Order: sequence, then C-alpha cells, then structure tokens
Amino acid sequence: MPRHAPESHRSSRTGWLRAAVMGANDGIVSTASLVMGVAGSGADQEAILLAGLAGLVAGAMSMAAGEYVSVSSQADTEQADLARERHELAHQDEHERAELAAIYVERGLKPELAREVADQLMAHDALGAHARDELGIVDSQRARPVQAALASASTFAIGAAVPLLSVWPTATERIPLVVTLVSLVVLALMGALAARVGGASPLKGASRVVFWGGFAMALTWAAGHLFGAVI
Repeated sequence: MPRHAPESHRSSRTGWLRAAVMGANDGIVSTASLVMGVAGSGADQEAILLAGLAGLVAGAMSMAAGEYVSVSSQADTEQADLARERHELAHQDEHERAELAAIYVERGLKPELAREVADQLMAHDALGAHARDELGIVDSQRARPVQAALASASTFAIGAAVPLLSVWPTATERIPLVVTLVSLVVLALMGALAARVGGASPLKGASRVVFWGGFAMALTWAAGHLFGAVI
C-alpha cells in the first residue's frame, strides 16, 4: 500500500505566525508612534532618531523578557504535569490504562477497541500517549522560553527598523508624513501576508492593522504636538 505524504494544515502555522506578526506589528506601531510623538513636539531629526532607537532597544528587550517569563511559566506547568503523569504511570498503571481508554471512548471508539488502542500506545510510549491525549501536550508545540524570547525580540527590532529607516533620509518637517505612509504601507503588506498564510482574507487582515496603527500614530502625534507646545 503506497504511503502518502502528511497533509499540511494552516493551523500548524498559528504558533510561529502569531509570534512573528505580533512582534513585527508591535515594533512598527510602537516605534512609529514614538517617532510621531517626538516629531509632533517640534524636535529635530537627531532627537527623533535617538528617541526611536531607544524605543527599539527598550521594546525589543521588553518583548524578550515578557515572552520569556510567560513561556517559562507555561513550561513549568507542562513539566509539573508530566512529572505527575510519570508518577501515576509508575504506581497506577491499570488506572492510567483505563483513563486513556475512556478518552478514546469519548472520541467515538468502542470500549474494546479503545482498550486495545490504549494498551498498544502505552506499550510504545506510555508518557507520550498520556501527554498528547490526556494533557494536550504535543512536542512540536511545547513551550520553549529562550526560542520565544529571541523570536519576539528579533521580530520587534525588524519591525521597529521600518520607521527609523524612513526617518534617516527625511527632512525634519516631512518626517510625520513619510513615517506615516511608510509604516502604514508595511503594516498593510504584513497584515495581508499574515492573513493569506493563515487562510483568511488579505483585505481584512490589512485593514485592521492599518486602522489601529494609524490611530496609534495619530494619537501620539497629537499628544506630542499638544504637550510639546505647552512645554
């Protein structure tokens, strides 16, 4: 009987896609908004670039730290659950077999077949079977704190570089317009691409990130302009 290649599903992309899009989107929106706020206050190009660069570094480190702490907590929970499962498998083997079989019965198998499947899977990899079917822990989706922190920091920095690079060659008085246009175009492209990869509408994906990105930039520009004039 010929073997078929495993099917590729869009749902398998949601983990890395979410992290990459969130990091790059945050980098663009937060740094562009910061640049707009400082530009709105009447600062010169050098001050705007310095503020933007500080925002890039601070934002990337904040993303890395936040993601590391969050994913580490998830990893700790997974390890605690797996340790408990190992103990139960070592001391309550029959109960664990019955528990696994009951899961398969709930999914539609007949009790006899469910018990046979449970026995065979436990003979092959008891902990793996319980981790997957009882705890919902799949190796490809396990929490990896360092990987998550590096991914978030790098995607944030890449996103933050977009508005900063648009500031560099631009005259001070034109910075708000150029940063807005460049940032919104890149946000639209990124939103459309992410939606397409995820199987959703590119137009919908682009429009929502453009709306919220534009709103954030307009709000911070207004705040910088208002308070900068007062100061």
